[in-house]
Amino acid sequence: MPEVRVDDEAVLWSASATDREGRPLLLLLHGYNSNEGDLFGLAPYLPLEPAIASLRAPIASDYGYAWFPRVVDHDTGDVGFEGAVDTADAILAWLDRVAPDASPVGLLGFSQGAAMALELLRRAPERFAFVVNLAGFALGGEREGDERMSQLAPPVFWGRGAADEVVPARMVEQTQMWLPAHSTLDERIYEGIGHSVSDRELADVSAFIRARFAPAA
Repeated sequence: MPEVRVDDEAVLWSASATDREGRPLLLLLHGYNSNEGDLFGLAPYLPLEPAIASLRAPIASDYGYAWFPRVVDHDTGDVGFEGAVDTADAILAWLDRVAPDASPVGLLGFSQGAAMALELLRRAPERFAFVVNLAGFALGGEREGDERMSQLAPPVFWGRGAADEVVPARMVEQTQMWLPAHSTLDERIYEGIGHSVSDRELADVSAFIRARFAPAA
């Protein structure tokens, strides 16, 4: 199997290497079949405190890139998500070589990228300060870091549209059961919104991130 690796040259930064020294870091993880330029368009609407890095997923898909493939069992109809752990390790390796001293580090993902953000938190619960989960979901199964994550109860913002027909209902239900036991959850549901991000949600996200990066009193 080819090595899974984040492309350093594809990362979009909101600040130069000099300007991001000593600042917190916010990683953006785009959705399935998209690219690093997608969520980077949100940067002007997010707080100025963190430096922002928008990563490109490592797997080429039909029209863009994916964090992990979706594998369908044709006998049962079940969908598995293979490779998510390998991609999480690749992102952690990228952090080690590009921003090893960045702290605190937050994660913001959309759809599959949000699932990847939660996967990273499960993989290294003490390394990340929070997750913003936009129209995403938690992957099934158990991880080595799950118990530690439940002890730390990191802040997680989970925003989704009431009219979202992309994420299956069973994945939403699974996430509703899993997140409260493993995080300090701020769950928001936006009426009339599908698989997207509304202006109201973006304002809520900005306030959530600003509070996470606020200096301790």
